Amino acid sequence: MKLLFLGDVMGRTGRAAVAARLPGLRRDWKLDFVVVNGENASGGMGLSAAHAQGLFDAGADCVTLGDHAFDQRDMLAHIEQDQRILRPVNYAKGAPGKGARLFDAPGGRKVFVAQILGQVFMRRPFDDPFSAIDAVLRTAPLGGLANAVIVDVHAEATSEKMALGHWCDGRASLVVGTHTHVPTADTTILAKGTAYQSDAGMCGDYDSVIGMDKLEPISRFVTGMTKSRFEPAKGEATLSGVYVETDDRTGRALRVSPVRLGGRLAPALPEGVAATP
Repeated sequence: MKLLFLGDVMGRTGRAAVAARLPGLRRDWKLDFVVVNGENASGGMGLSAAHAQGLFDAGADCVTLGDHAFDQRDMLAHIEQDQRILRPVNYAKGAPGKGARLFDAPGGRKVFVAQILGQVFMRRPFDDPFSAIDAVLRTAPLGGLANAVIVDVHAEATSEKMALGHWCDGRASLVVGTHTHVPTADTTILAKGTAYQSDAGMCGDYDSVIGMDKLEPISRFVTGMTKSRFEPAKGEATLSGVYVETDDRTGRALRVSPVRLGGRLAPALPEGVAATP
């Protein structure tokens, strides 16, 4: 199976990059399933129902959220109506929506997607991610009920992400980090066959401070004071993510590659594929 995961979509420029490039990637790379993290897609804080639909119209099969899952209040109701949108498994008890779901893929195959929130350096004390993802993965065994399993680890610390990657090794096709908006250079296949990258990066303008216009973040670092609200940077976005090919029988990763297209970052493409204009 050919899978694509796109990192945090940041504001209007991130949405525009996904809308412009994802349809061509689905066609040219013959993608079977696409997951997009959309938790910053609406003004950099959360995801609205309308912007979620835009990501699906562009070609996403599943949209994951994160610690800003419900910053846009209409998502509280919308996530119950559209089960293609997932919030973290270990979010607050009683939160609407689900943190994991088994999706249909072409050819009668099944893809299981789950999202987990880290605890280290996060603002709220979310439930233990290790026990939470352990319980979820047992419901859809790789190579059994699921032909592929994708785990989005929404966390600050690379150490915690790496630990969760090894915790899930052999039980997931891909474990990929989100939230920090900077693509990491540790793309690999772990010992038991799970593809891994500590952070997919963002779909946003990298002439910024992790996607936000530079002036206010720099001012807060220098002065320790807030002058205005953060606003997403509006330059050309880089589409950042991870591409994985899996064995349909075992679900293990056969090939993994970082993806970076457009904007300011150096391009990265899977070997042997062409960039879509």
